[in-house]
Amino acid sequence: MKIFVTGGAGYIGSICVEQLLNLGHEVTVFDNLTEGHRKAVDPRAPLIVGDLQKPEEIADAMRQVGPEAVMHFAANALVGESMVNPSKYFRNNVYGGVNLLDAMVAAGVKKFVFSSTCATFGPPERNPIDETLPQQPINPYGESKLLFEKILRWYDEIHGIKHVALRYFNAAGASEIYGEDHRTETHIIPNVLRVVLGQKENVEIYGTDYETPDGTCIRDYIHILDLAQAHILALGMKESARYNLGTGGGTSVREIIATCEKVTGKKIAVVEKPRRPGDPPLLIAASDKIKRELGWNPQYQSIEKIIESAWAWHTKHPNGYGD
Repeated sequence: MKIFVTGGAGYIGSICVEQLLNLGHEVTVFDNLTEGHRKAVDPRAPLIVGDLQKPEEIADAMRQVGPEAVMHFAANALVGESMVNPSKYFRNNVYGGVNLLDAMVAAGVKKFVFSSTCATFGPPERNPIDETLPQQPINPYGESKLLFEKILRWYDEIHGIKHVALRYFNAAGASEIYGEDHRTETHIIPNVLRVVLGQKENVEIYGTDYETPDGTCIRDYIHILDLAQAHILALGMKESARYNLGTGGGTSVREIIATCEKVTGKKIAVVEKPRRPGDPPLLIAASDKIKRELGWNPQYQSIEKIIESAWAWHTKHPNGYGD
């Protein structure tokens, strides 16, 4: 297929682009490079530098490429920043997304895969989080993604754009070529590995008194290649759908640090700090529906395998993409 990927210079987008190309798809990347990196774009895919908040730029690019499907990864995704600057999140994640959909309507593109988030659910009534739970986000980031999911429903009903929204928490790991290099890094695995690389003095644990086996928060980590597989499977959908993605299990902060020590063979300095407001003790996503309906079969369930792939990439690229 001919596929148009927004945010294809970012962490998740770049690896999905790589995997799409490996399967023989024709891919064009659209990215404004504020968060992504030019070096993260697979050289087999042309890059169009443009901004979703400028309707004429995305409309021109869509018309120029004439894709059969769109994968949408371009979003701001820092929960803390969204609580300080909600305007940025609604402008980019909602307004920019609507501009993308309008460009699709104008170009006659009918297939859409959306990188959503389990943050649309807020603190869940139960774990694992399945698709039947109410969506009650507690920050503008989650709200912006939920708003866009609602908008997608109407673009399906009115314009016939079939979409799959994929909701997940913590993407992690790397492919052999591409990995995680955020300009503002909030994810625990790369931050722990930066301590090993001598780029940080220590890693912080926020809260050690949660009602979990070791007192630290438990989260669901999903290997980036398994995530890419889910997005690629979603291209085959006939009707719109929403799926949660996860491993069905979780890993605590202390377990992440201990596994990083095991993988790297280095002791990691830790500083314990008080809880952060709004951090639930346990967040795990259920994936039964996507496994049943799309045949998703994650290959990297082990947190050790995930961290091994991340460490291999970071040792080859200690300064990330270097831009």
